[in-house]
Amino acid sequence: MIELKNIDVEFGQGKKTFKAVKDVSLTINDGEVFGIVGPSGAGKSTLVRVINMLQPPTRGQVLIDGQDITKLGRRELRKVRLNIGMIFQHFNLISGSTIAENVAFSLYANQYPKDKIPARVKELLEMVHLPEKAEAYPASLSGGQKQRVAIARALANNPGILLCDEATSALDLENTEEIVALLKEINQKTGITIVFITHEMEVAKKLFDRIAFMEQGELKEITDIYTAFTEPKEPIAKRLVERVLNVTVPKALEVKEDEELLRLSYTGEDSYDPVISMASKNYDITIDIISGKVDYIHNKPFGVMIVIVRGAEHERRKALEYIRNNVYKMERLGGR
Repeated sequence: MIELKNIDVEFGQGKKTFKAVKDVSLTINDGEVFGIVGPSGAGKSTLVRVINMLQPPTRGQVLIDGQDITKLGRRELRKVRLNIGMIFQHFNLISGSTIAENVAFSLYANQYPKDKIPARVKELLEMVHLPEKAEAYPASLSGGQKQRVAIARALANNPGILLCDEATSALDLENTEEIVALLKEINQKTGITIVFITHEMEVAKKLFDRIAFMEQGELKEITDIYTAFTEPKEPIAKRLVERVLNVTVPKALEVKEDEELLRLSYTGEDSYDPVISMASKNYDITIDIISGKVDYIHNKPFGVMIVIVRGAEHERRKALEYIRNNVYKMERLGGR
């Protein structure tokens, strides 16, 4: 378990100080995939570096399984860091060394028994599905393959925690999906705790168990990933979620006197219910779908739809009451 308590991080800027992280407290449970998202400059990368003390906090405590590592000396901290792997946006592989040598580097650096290193390297490359690349050099690998090597290297000493700082930001869509699938597989097989920093909500949707939204150094909202998409609360969460759902009202759309413009949200099995068609059938109204999307998080569906309801006021009122009672959430965006 990782606990951050009242974390502040300040940097000096001449005679002034800049607070990159402001009084952040959160708990990351053992074995979960926890994500921290936010725009550039939110403080999320600084915060993740606090977890392994690459960036010591100005104030606050970092507890790993109940031990406050902010109070440890250099030697004790080094032992703690052996239990924390880390990967970055850029792969930082040694270009003149083979893939096997790149992975073995971490083992040599931490006095792993030399006679067991070849077998461990083979095991790690099989874990990231690259056993055939052992004797290849980094220049011959794709971006996704390079990141898989970086993951193997980070896992070399069998850590209990893996920190990922924008680990997919330099990758194309196909390679990003491969890395997300690999990290999910590793988490499920080993039970490793993963802390993942990103600004990509598509990655968040597919990978995270829980998510924290940051903005301007502050922690704005923490929730499970399904609730983050179906019911975001803070403005930063709503903006990031709406961007990935991409369900918006066209700017040129005009709502007339006998119309209602609605945003409908569906969750769980209700996402499949024919609410719109039943409302059109049972009431003297017409419904036009402007935009909509059904998506899945951990195999659980949710949907968002923008519709216009047309008809006489008394019929619209009855139809809206029926719709409201049969969807997760109904928001009135316009109408008279």
